[in-house]
Amino acid sequence: MKETAVNVGIVGTGNLAETLGRAWASAGHSLLVTGRNPQRAIEAADRIGRAAGAADPADFTSQVDVVVVAVAWDGLEAALALVGAGEGALAGKTVIDCTNPVDYATGELKPASGSAAELVARTAAGAHVVKALHLFAGGSWPYVGPQDEAPVVAICGDEPSALDHTTALIGDLGGRAGVVGGLTSARQLEEAAGFVMRIVGSGHNPRFAVPNVDPALLRAPQTTN
Repeated sequence: MKETAVNVGIVGTGNLAETLGRAWASAGHSLLVTGRNPQRAIEAADRIGRAAGAADPADFTSQVDVVVVAVAWDGLEAALALVGAGEGALAGKTVIDCTNPVDYATGELKPASGSAAELVARTAAGAHVVKALHLFAGGSWPYVGPQDEAPVVAICGDEPSALDHTTALIGDLGGRAGVVGGLTSARQLEEAAGFVMRIVGSGHNPRFAVPNVDPALLRAPQTTN
């Protein structure tokens, strides 16, 4: 499923923002980058390429179809305020939250309850929030190998059209989306990032920390003797 060319707005100017931006630009999308530092937004857009531009936060949301939040947890609320989320500027838009609210030293989730994605939804009234793309490092994209080995990106959200947009954009990165439930599932997805960090910290590859299960076998009829 390929997403029709859209204007993707990225809140954030770090490595993930740039990597996603370059991959989506190569798939034919236009990118608009914003952040608290206008010069960094310009530089990030320049590194993404000709399909990208920088925008003033006040003008950002009116120029984009989908908003991707790619900022650190500690800066999430400030970033949402910057683009007018509390005043309804994101209402009706698909908002993909990539925030990783995890203590990188311990792997523990920082919100005492709920999730970063639910914070985005509470703050951005009327936005269609989807949790996605927090688990894979920016270097994972674009994926260009065999499709049956492509990364599976777990996503969750309450609005079907927003899930569809996100699924298509993940497809444009070379990945495969796996919808795991509504937005209340976001905490579980965010905790998965902490689990991965703890496995890495123990000196192991997290790829081998979960069982290799073929879904087709789970769906196969069970026989009894």
